[in-house]
Amino acid sequence: MLKTKTSDDKLDTLLSRSAVPIIDLAHCGIEEVPVKSVVNRVGHQLQKALSEKGMALLVNHGISDEKLKTAWDHLDDFVDLEADVKQLYIRSDGDNHGYVSPGVERFDGKTPELRHAFNICTLNAQNLPEEPLPGFADHISTLANDFKALASFLLQALAVSLDIPHTFFLEKHSHMLSGDHDNMTTLRMLYYPPVVDDEPGHGQHDVIKGRCQYSYQRCLSDQPDFRPEHNPLDDVNELDGMTSNGKDAKVSEHKLANGDVIRCGPHVDYGTFTLLAQDSEGGLEVKVPGSEKWHRVGHLPGAILINCGEILSIWTNERYPALEHRVVVPEQEHIRNRGRHSIAFFCHPDNITMISPNDLPQTDAAQNSACLKQRKKSFKAAKERLVPTSYLPKRASLTCSSSIRSVYNAYQLIQKKFKETYSNNNHSQ
Repeated sequence: MLKTKTSDDKLDTLLSRSAVPIIDLAHCGIEEVPVKSVVNRVGHQLQKALSEKGMALLVNHGISDEKLKTAWDHLDDFVDLEADVKQLYIRSDGDNHGYVSPGVERFDGKTPELRHAFNICTLNAQNLPEEPLPGFADHISTLANDFKALASFLLQALAVSLDIPHTFFLEKHSHMLSGDHDNMTTLRMLYYPPVVDDEPGHGQHDVIKGRCQYSYQRCLSDQPDFRPEHNPLDDVNELDGMTSNGKDAKVSEHKLANGDVIRCGPHVDYGTFTLLAQDSEGGLEVKVPGSEKWHRVGHLPGAILINCGEILSIWTNERYPALEHRVVVPEQEHIRNRGRHSIAFFCHPDNITMISPNDLPQTDAAQNSACLKQRKKSFKAAKERLVPTSYLPKRASLTCSSSIRSVYNAYQLIQKKFKETYSNNNHSQ
């Protein structure tokens, strides 16, 4: 059994219930010549994991703990810089690259989100804080290229999972980290400060300066048991709380009180997929496909989480649904009183790539179902004297015969999502 040094293992999480698929990437080869058998195996595992859960944990991915720790140290050092120095690297309108201070981004337009973020869309040293922080540009560029290589491998495995040519996605993601004018792929470094409640001289949920103590653990066997030693929910076999005897079980759900701050509001990512590395369990929650409840994910040290984005959902006609997620301020005092670091690699297609499910082959059953739905919609539209397409649902699917919604390129789609997300937010930059 995996032993931990903290009380994180007492949390009820998807990981503690063995409800998160874990995919081993060992012996996958190099980016230029990946091992075909491993690509095929990972592709089949991704097909099951992403269609059923919208996510998976990747282990033995080749990105070392030391590189991640050093990157988080660099981010801490950047946060410690004087405000006028940080201002030189602030993210500006029309450009996703740069620093974002706490409270600037508000997904719902009103709830302040407590995090420092540094978006990296290009590896040009002139756009990175190398002068005030020597070594920053070299290390982050190396780490970003590691994530890019991992993403390239996964793009090939995704193609296998969908039974299409293995270079299909690679060719449509050929300009990752070349700058957001060519491709919106972003390496995002994140630091969530500790939150302290009602200290003398402070208001509720004030942000305080602090650093997280890194703690990594190793598995003692090839097939470790991730459940806590004592878990009263071991008999729960359904995500929404059904016990083995068919009765409802009480599964805790973390709710936000009115006026509370949040580390990151509910949203789905906009791109193809996201790779997430984090240094601790810090409040990441998801709504898995088919569930309307928020579930704490849990933390597997050294693993990287992959989750589906909006573009992959559109490309696959929602066979791989975009995963809704958020990062709450944890209820557990020992977790909320420490910082959390993470790195998110948002993998996006090249800006000029057209996004349409018609690019991907459908099975005969799926195609027949789509045609039947279209005939029913056509009949209904005829009865209603052809309702204009602007009144159709945003998620109306492209069918076997013709499109009933506009087809966007990747840049237009992402900008459209930015506008929808921040339309009521005067604080977003």
